[in-house]
Amino acid sequence: MRVLLFTGKGGVGKTTLAAASAAALAGRGSKTLVVSTDPAHSLGDAFGRPLGADPTELDTCLHGVQIDARALADSTWHTLRGRLRSALVTGAGLDALDAEELTVLPGVDELLALTEVRRLAETGPWEAVLVDCGPTAETLRLLALPEAVSGYLARMYGRASRLSSLARSITRLTGHLESLRALLTDPETTRVRLVLTPERVVVAETRRMLTSLALRGIRVDGLIANRLMPAPGLWRGAAASWLRTRRAEQDEVLAELRRAGLVDGMLRSVEHRASEPVGLPALLEIADELYGSTGPLAGAGQNLVPLLQVSEVDHGYQLRVALPLTRNAAVELARVDDDLAITVDGFRRLVALPGPLRQCRIAGAESDSQGLVVQLERT
Repeated sequence: MRVLLFTGKGGVGKTTLAAASAAALAGRGSKTLVVSTDPAHSLGDAFGRPLGADPTELDTCLHGVQIDARALADSTWHTLRGRLRSALVTGAGLDALDAEELTVLPGVDELLALTEVRRLAETGPWEAVLVDCGPTAETLRLLALPEAVSGYLARMYGRASRLSSLARSITRLTGHLESLRALLTDPETTRVRLVLTPERVVVAETRRMLTSLALRGIRVDGLIANRLMPAPGLWRGAAASWLRTRRAEQDEVLAELRRAGLVDGMLRSVEHRASEPVGLPALLEIADELYGSTGPLAGAGQNLVPLLQVSEVDHGYQLRVALPLTRNAAVELARVDDDLAITVDGFRRLVALPGPLRQCRIAGAESDSQGLVVQLERT
């Protein structure tokens, strides 16, 4: 089974491209499920069909689901939180206010949405699951939650160590979160497709998203530039002049992205349609332009993943971290026990250092087109 996550800045057309990719896969005979975790609830609009919480047949081999994360939180987390709160009050001797604070779980809506995606993927006959994620900020929270919540539960577990039943519940939940993280970072299963429109503001956010996903070890195997203006050819007149100007601006934005060295061989494009693409025929037309004969599961290029390369130098080691960086990226490095903490534009990742490097201190760092080069001196 393969899982493809489609995300991007709000309004770039990721829902349409996720739907088109799913339709193309089903047309090739793959049992495909397309799922939306986007609170905007627009996946059904792309197919011209209403969707609910259970798989709805859209075509041969194709089903769709619209996850309502708020409803999941109301029905699932409300009950579990009540049990945890009760156990903390009666078993650990905490007062009601402390127990209330301890059972507040940030981002529970997104966490439950991700859990539901995993459940649907594992319980159905699907060969491919395509996920229409929310806008970039929501997706980053969604993909960071398994790691973040595991740390939260570890702290909570320390407070509840005397409660055997609660400890077992927390251990099971932590294990579940670890399995979610494993699914997201499994190179054989899960990949991300970033959707953008050729505008500088959108491209800047896309580049930050590339860095954030790489920090978390999540594979990006393609970028899709959507709504590229058609070239007017030899047309004349004001409309043709406007199209040429707009297309030239878009081409320059994409050229800048390529020159940055972050998207070598990864970028596909789709031209803007005169009418809104709704329904299977229109979606299949987009998929044909997007993928041609290769099919949606074929990655467009390299995987952007943090890779460590260590070389020994005078007085210590040189550590290269393959990481896409924007020109003005704010990078911070720190040692946290045996890990190297890398923070880029506010996104933080702990990278486990190889054994020989754990006795070294950070002596300096620089960046190039391939990522970070960190100098470590023996102590």
